[in-house]
Amino acid sequence: MSKTGTIPADAFSLRSPFGRRAVGLSVAAAVGGFLFGFDSSVINGAVDSIEGNFGLSDFLTGLVVAVALLGCVAGAILAGALSDRFGRLKVMMLGAVLFLVSSVGSGLTFSVPDLIVWRVIGGLGIGIASVVAPAYIAEIAPRQIRGSLASLQQLAITLGIFAALLSDALLAGAAGGASQQLWLGMEAWRWMFLVGVVPAAVYGILAFLVPESPRYLIAKGRFDEAKEIFSRLVPPADLEKTMKELTHAIESDRANSGVSLRGKSLGLQPIVWIGIILSVFQQFVGINVIFYYSTTLWQAVGFGESSALLVSVITSVTNVLVTLIAIWLVDRVGRKPILMTGSVIMTLSLGTMALAFSFAEGSGEDVSLPGAWGPIALVAANLFVVGFGASWGPLVWVLLGEIFPSRIRGKALGVAAAAQWLANFAITVSFPPMSGWSLPLTYGMYAFFAALSFLYVWWKIPETKGMELEQTETLFVQKPKQPKPAKP
Repeated sequence: MSKTGTIPADAFSLRSPFGRRAVGLSVAAAVGGFLFGFDSSVINGAVDSIEGNFGLSDFLTGLVVAVALLGCVAGAILAGALSDRFGRLKVMMLGAVLFLVSSVGSGLTFSVPDLIVWRVIGGLGIGIASVVAPAYIAEIAPRQIRGSLASLQQLAITLGIFAALLSDALLAGAAGGASQQLWLGMEAWRWMFLVGVVPAAVYGILAFLVPESPRYLIAKGRFDEAKEIFSRLVPPADLEKTMKELTHAIESDRANSGVSLRGKSLGLQPIVWIGIILSVFQQFVGINVIFYYSTTLWQAVGFGESSALLVSVITSVTNVLVTLIAIWLVDRVGRKPILMTGSVIMTLSLGTMALAFSFAEGSGEDVSLPGAWGPIALVAANLFVVGFGASWGPLVWVLLGEIFPSRIRGKALGVAAAAQWLANFAITVSFPPMSGWSLPLTYGMYAFFAALSFLYVWWKIPETKGMELEQTETLFVQKPKQPKPAKP
């Protein structure tokens, strides 16, 4: 390393020790995202068996799937407050315990009420992961590669979705159906939940091994500990400057209105509303309908159970691959153009799905798509996943980690994530009755929100590529109006 005070051009490449360490810590934190994706999607392969086993109505089926999202709301709010008070790592450990308990309880469930309880506990863990992982990654990532590292959260979510759907398909295939007995006299759908014990244990172990967020340590006055961690993440020539800038920014937060979520805009600061609206749009396009109900959906348009599970796995692989594209592009192209392009793709694909289902024959569980409309709907659904996975999936998490002032990052992320889970709950619980009434209208509504998301990004979201966290915050904070000079 040069002693002249210069920072090598490749200081943050994957070949450098600084880049490798930042990637390693980000990957460890993103395991929470893996659990997030796994636990939220594992219900896909089990939902039909649960419905048949317990004789559920459409409403109760939607409730069993969606009730975990209410736990996510509580978990997100809880994580925001606890992570700002006790640190990111302790809250990660709490999330791991909740994931593990939920996996075991759901697998051994004996009635709908206790299954709902275990799903809510799992939701608490998902809500915690949805806040702590992006906050931690944003706070340890160098600005030059922060977008790519923050996108690892969404990549981990997509890998979790893929792992859940793949394990669902393998377990159902091994048993001859999700409702058939597999091992120890238990049906395959129960083992779908129990598999989650393994990643939950890995997440808990990693939470013991990674260091605390240095920005959190600075906020708590633990400067020596923060400097020691930063010394492994930034070159020596940049260490003192990084410490001084962060200390100054955090001290400034303490002295201004940015330390509180409260504001004049319906009780919250405008920056918090921006995070909430981004989160709501991410869910109102209906992405989780694809991952929660895709097996049931594709069975309804002519696929058998095994084929429908396979199509769901293929869709999840598509989601992983396009997220890799987003990781490669986000620090090269920027956040705003990728989000707007994704909105266009989602609008067109959802509109195509609405058109395809307008030709559906039959009703309820007997609906089918004639002629070429089945393949058209399948292609449109996967194109929708491409548009979402390459844009709104990862980039909302990137922005939520970037835009909030340091002193309220945990709390604000908690509020935004809670809004995301409430929106997810509304979409998830409403899909079974709405799809029974009108699938064209349902997908048309999602297309409408996708179009609105384009307009919102164009109007409200500035570009944050390549900026320090403390710089990005200022882009979203409304400056006070200066009084006009008096006329002479």
